[in-house]
Amino acid sequence: MITFSKIALSLLTVTPLVFGELEHRSPVHQAHRSRAHKLRTPESTSLANSTFTKRAPALRFPFGSTKVRGVNLGGWLVLEPWITPSLFDDTGNANIIDEYTFGQFQDYNAAHAKLVAHWDNWITESDFAAIAAAGLNHVRIPIGYWAFDISGGEPYHQGQYPYLLKAVQWARNHGVKVLNGFDNSGKKGAVTWHTNSQNVARTNAIIKTLAAEFSKEEYADTVTSIAPLNEPAGFVSGTFMDVIRQYWYDSYGNIRYPFGSSTQGPLLEVIHDAFQPLSSWNGFMNYPNFEAVAMDTHHYEVFSDAEVSMSWDQHIQTACNFGINTIGSYASSNIWTFVGEWTTAPTDCAKYLNGRGVGARYDGTFPGSTRHGDCSTFTGDRSKFSSEYKTFLRKFYEAQVSAFERGGQGWFYWTWKAEEAHDWSYQAGLAGGWIPTNPSDRQFPNICG
Repeated sequence: MITFSKIALSLLTVTPLVFGELEHRSPVHQAHRSRAHKLRTPESTSLANSTFTKRAPALRFPFGSTKVRGVNLGGWLVLEPWITPSLFDDTGNANIIDEYTFGQFQDYNAAHAKLVAHWDNWITESDFAAIAAAGLNHVRIPIGYWAFDISGGEPYHQGQYPYLLKAVQWARNHGVKVLNGFDNSGKKGAVTWHTNSQNVARTNAIIKTLAAEFSKEEYADTVTSIAPLNEPAGFVSGTFMDVIRQYWYDSYGNIRYPFGSSTQGPLLEVIHDAFQPLSSWNGFMNYPNFEAVAMDTHHYEVFSDAEVSMSWDQHIQTACNFGINTIGSYASSNIWTFVGEWTTAPTDCAKYLNGRGVGARYDGTFPGSTRHGDCSTFTGDRSKFSSEYKTFLRKFYEAQVSAFERGGQGWFYWTWKAEEAHDWSYQAGLAGGWIPTNPSDRQFPNICG
């Protein structure tokens, strides 16, 4: 069994302000023309005279020589109805479809009591012990901007940050490292984060605070990296891409130079590809002019009719091609890449995956979709899964792990646990046998050729 001295806390995946599109989905990649948008110097005194070429201090994890093998703690500090459907169903209000409306349409005290109970119980130290025992070396912990700033009058509840700090300690106790990140906006709807400079300014301020905190020496054995925004919607417009590129640039100043001086910090900045192709990122924030920057890309094969109609063999081949060829092309272009989210699920059958009250493409209950089969045996409790299906899940797991490590720097599975969707749950996969307790174990060693 592989052991690691620490499990990396991929601590911060930050949720953008008024970002929209709460459902966990990956839009189809859409290429936009490259825009000759000149980046402003980061608004940081420490960077005013920097050319970003000063030698970076040692990072807190041997990125490049050791593969990242991690899992996301989804649905904990940022609610997702498909991960914990009971939390939403128990409200008795069909209008409560996301974390925003969870606060908007309930009595404050009643809603807050439910949230505290959820934060106390959904993830505990025993989960970190199990994650370490499964041979994983990182966790990625999404947290929303509203944990730090609700100055815009949003109806969100606060109180998540102490749990994040507690999680860092649990990770330290069990030798796991942390990557932190901002997740979705917690509000379903149009993507407007980029249209208001105050939104961006608030997000920058939060990242600066978090980078200053987690760059402290007391976190040296645990917190390795910060992802300053999760799944920015680059498919919206070229204007959005101008804003996100500047934001990544500003985040570099905030994360890599957290001390108010020209001294670089120890944290890796993890930026997302914004659902854009490699051609959009060639030459952007590359080494050696920028140090300690990595690209995050997400891979799902369930959010279109074409994907859910694929055979199991086609799912496996698609994953192999993505990891070896697509991610591999990033590496050959000097872009250090992780797969920050992926799953063994081959369908969108999980309850509320496409939104509370919204059906699935696979069984034709999603608006405008075509039925491809029956969802009843492909999600829910693992006791319903056939031996053939579990064999496929094992193959799909091995294909993705093998391909993502072959083409890139590693991966974070989405997600650690789910109330009902065991096809998405790493924890359930371990119990059901389709995920091995050692990520290096292979029943199908040549699955990607």
